[in-house]
Amino acid sequence: MAEAERIIGTPDTPDDGGERAAAAGTPAGPDASGPSGAGGPETPAQRRTGRGRRIAVLFAVAAFAYALDLISKLLVVAKLEHHEPIQVIGDLLELHAIRNPGAAFGFGAAFTVIFTLIAAAVIVVIIRLARKLYSFPWAIALGLLLGGALGNLTDRVFRAPGVFEGEVVDFISPKGFAVFNLADSAIVCGGILIVLLSFRGLDPDGTVHKD
Repeated sequence: MAEAERIIGTPDTPDDGGERAAAAGTPAGPDASGPSGAGGPETPAQRRTGRGRRIAVLFAVAAFAYALDLISKLLVVAKLEHHEPIQVIGDLLELHAIRNPGAAFGFGAAFTVIFTLIAAAVIVVIIRLARKLYSFPWAIALGLLLGGALGNLTDRVFRAPGVFEGEVVDFISPKGFAVFNLADSAIVCGGILIVLLSFRGLDPDGTVHKD
């Protein structure tokens, strides 16, 4: 967890953030121009306000992803489980309710408890790193990861066969592919966005590396 904070985290002080940005040859973040837009440094109050907005975005995205996943699973269990699959696009896409003891897309069914602990650790790391976040795109990406991890962790804790061993409800079944759910989709989308941001050189603290 400490290593993750070292990689993704940012300094808490504006001065150190400015030194890092200067070393990278770019502003410390998207709002680094200051109130006049003339390239002046941000005040501590402005930096706290910007960080607060990004934290709000992270948790809003996480709450939205979590709510969609939770509602969809409740509907699937109530209306689709123990019934015939529903064809959405012919045989290319079906809604087919299954219980998955493994990780995303059905992998690792023998390691349910381990995947539960990993999901819990991911949630803790994201929450701890939220206070050091200064990038809107990263806030969206981490929000998707957080919402997805919470969605599947809820199943692990509250569904049969027991606490931390619960089976995840999956129901989206493309032809020739594993069955998954909206939490899996949020995790994958968040991961793809993080890869794209990394390729573009954008750090979670708003620093842009152009080398």
